[in-house]
Amino acid sequence: MYFEIVNQCAEQLERVLGFLKHAETHAAAKNIEPEIFLFERLVPDMYPLVSQIQAACDYAEGGVANLSGRRPPRHSNDWHTIEQVRTQLRTTIDFMRSIDEAEFKNSAGKSVRLPWKAAPIPAEVYLLQIVFANVYFHSGMVYSILRQGGVDVGKESFLGDVYRPDA
Repeated sequence: MYFEIVNQCAEQLERVLGFLKHAETHAAAKNIEPEIFLFERLVPDMYPLVSQIQAACDYAEGGVANLSGRRPPRHSNDWHTIEQVRTQLRTTIDFMRSIDEAEFKNSAGKSVRLPWKAAPIPAEVYLLQIVFANVYFHSGMVYSILRQGGVDVGKESFLGDVYRPDA
């Protein structure tokens, strides 16, 4: 499970870093502060962009921690600048990549306990239905909020480089 969770989630968070770069470029071209995007949302009852990034980081970190047996690091969630958000994304990615593949050796047969579930769930179900679903959902919301704000991010920005054996 090491490759699946560490590689996939870290790469998706790296794409979110790329979204922020696009937002900064857009803001510079429009002569506005890029932080204006941090508290934007698609609809009033939805998390703002900064909370979407926080959630993506939390699910990625929590997933890696739960499947490797580590504790996720604690962070301040009081982010008000693009640089603070960028630092958090990098910290999350670094934490994920710092865990050795050997720490995941028993994860396939493991069960994970979640506070809102009465019974533990199999690691594979946790990975696919909780971790991946939430990391991609929240990073997709970041993408959508920035697109709505006029930022030039496209499908390739979201998907990143796709493995092509003939390339």
